[in-house]
Amino acid sequence: MIPGHFAYHAPASVEEVITLLGQYGDEASVLAGGHSLLPMMKLRFAEPAHLIDINRIPVLRGIRETQGVIHIGAMTTESELIASALLNEKCPLIPEAARVIADPQVRNRGTLGGDVANGDPSNDHPAVMMALDALLVLRGPRGERVVSANGFYQGTYLTQREADELLIEIRIPTPPPGTGQAYCKLKRKTGDYATAAAAVVLQLDGTRCRKAGIALTNVAPTPLRADAAERVLEGKVIDEDLIEQAAVQAMAICDPAEDLRGDAEYRTHMAGEMTRRAIRLALQRVQGKSP
Repeated sequence: MIPGHFAYHAPASVEEVITLLGQYGDEASVLAGGHSLLPMMKLRFAEPAHLIDINRIPVLRGIRETQGVIHIGAMTTESELIASALLNEKCPLIPEAARVIADPQVRNRGTLGGDVANGDPSNDHPAVMMALDALLVLRGPRGERVVSANGFYQGTYLTQREADELLIEIRIPTPPPGTGQAYCKLKRKTGDYATAAAAVVLQLDGTRCRKAGIALTNVAPTPLRADAAERVLEGKVIDEDLIEQAAVQAMAICDPAEDLRGDAEYRTHMAGEMTRRAIRLALQRVQGKSP
């Protein structure tokens, strides 16, 4: 298929992007890695009159840590996340999720910001960002604002980002010592979207869980924060009974669509199983029993 006609823009700065978005609004689409937008354009499901390519803006790339916060530029690629020594040491959940996204060709072009910002419930990073309590930095004609990843997703392809705003950075509180993380994803084949997946972050104080973050991928119109499942674990020594209770609470909030990956009952059950596995793995990692 061939996309419809559009005007192509290649700005060299964030300021130019904001000007173009302010000028064209809903008629414009931002091109990052392009793996979601371009297929939609070829199928004529998306027909932007203006395509704004942000690949020539180096300030939107990079990974750094300052004052207990990890900053990741929105145009940082999946491959760069995987290769980051900083992330692998201090926030391994992000490269772990990146490794199970698509294939090397896609990971070399696909970006963290593109995955986070477009509101596709099957994308992997949104649930990861929710479990990590990430903040998303948006910039538009009215200035810059910072919003929580929790609450950012309002429906399928619907987020808090306005049409004239650009996601420029993701900020993650550096996980403290005693933190275990895991992302467990069930998929039909290598590179596929998740049938169901769970991101888990556990902060332990001795043997007791001080704080838990649990979020689910592709089992509802948006990624889901499993607050009730977190409360099951917090303040307690995690055992198999608590893990089972948390999985039940995670399944209770699922509302998956029936598709080729399975019916709603199966995908809900798999969300519970991925939650069990991710909690166990995160716990093993913080206890030094698993890589």
